[in-house]
Amino acid sequence: MTVEEPGFAPATDVLIRKVDSHLAAVRGSLRGPELELAERLARSLRELVVSTAQASAADRGQVRAAVHYFVLRRESRGNLLSVRSLAAAQRVVNKVVVQLGRPDLLVETRRERPSREAAVPAGDVALR
Repeated sequence: MTVEEPGFAPATDVLIRKVDSHLAAVRGSLRGPELELAERLARSLRELVVSTAQASAADRGQVRAAVHYFVLRRESRGNLLSVRSLAAAQRVVNKVVVQLGRPDLLVETRRERPSREAAVPAGDVALR
């Protein structure tokens, strides 16, 4: 007789492993803001997977679809594969997050810090 330990369901473990494996694979090719976005998407997806482990099949299906969309992001290799950008994955993840009532997991785009020129009001520029 086998005894199951409390914890994640096998499907939950599989989804989290897919997210982690994909993130590990893209770490070599992404830099800067793209890598940060991929890491924030992965963090949000992991939390969604865990928090919906006992949810309805419909909710789990939405999370599974978002994970697959993120994981199946392809780089362009000729005209055979469509290109899915991280921004597209971000839109999909954020849509699922909103539909599941988890706005705390929204993945925001981090904007570059404004330069000093942009931070100065327009009227003050003429005084320089």
